Amino acid sequence: MNWSLASGRQDLESALRQVGSLPDGQIDVAETALLLAALDQPKLPLDRYRHHLSLLARDARDLSGKVEGDSELQVRLEVLRQVIFGRYGYAGDEETYDDLQNGNLMRVIDRRCGLPVALGILVIATARAQGWDASGLAFPGHFLLQLQAGSERAVVDPFNGLRELQAADLRELLKVLSGLEAELKPEHYAPVSNRDTLLRLQNNLKLRHLREQRPEQALELVESMLLIAPDRAGLWREAGLLHAHLSNLRAAIVSLEHFLELAPAGSQRQEAEELLRQLRTRLN
Repeated sequence: MNWSLASGRQDLESALRQVGSLPDGQIDVAETALLLAALDQPKLPLDRYRHHLSLLARDARDLSGKVEGDSELQVRLEVLRQVIFGRYGYAGDEETYDDLQNGNLMRVIDRRCGLPVALGILVIATARAQGWDASGLAFPGHFLLQLQAGSERAVVDPFNGLRELQAADLRELLKVLSGLEAELKPEHYAPVSNRDTLLRLQNNLKLRHLREQRPEQALELVESMLLIAPDRAGLWREAGLLHAHLSNLRAAIVSLEHFLELAPAGSQRQEAEELLRQLRTRLN
């Protein structure tokens, strides 16, 4: 897909809705992240950011035949490190980690720093442009990547220059993030889909708005997530709760009705049904 003519929020939303209708394997994770980023500045041309992504891919391709390593996987890792974190100077933003710019891929490219998931998207895009296997992992609290070459696999940290993490490193990181009782589980090594990677990017921004008590901006993030994942029941519930909090009664009702259409049986369904009843009473 090429959305080079997308200008204005309506065009961006239309493009993102089309992403929402695609099978996961057809989603271009970096292109979609740019479209999501552009929602904040819908008149800003995306071409120079796309060009930057093409330069990352080109330079990785040019370097891949010149780097030596103990294995094909180590060669690939070294190429990605030298191009993204060496030549172009990307780094994790440790000093202003919670800055919202760190989750907007356009601003990450401008500033050469960002959140783990934003930097991870750049790595994934650059690796896949070479035909290399790269994906995010379902590790909680800190976005990690898995790169694979044949039977070899490596878990790496995009926030720290693609430092390779062994099982002991992952256990230590998990306990820092989730508490001393947390244990490393097989599901922490599970690859995450393109769509879930993008949702994780947007969720980071949403949580920052909620912490700063900015429900309107948090709602905008949830609605952007619904554009690319319209079948996620939990997002409709979040949208309904935020609309209700903001006294957008009709929108809250519509969102909760969508949630109930998609959600399985459980306590959240019961709570949503009760809230829906209250909202309809208030509306009448």
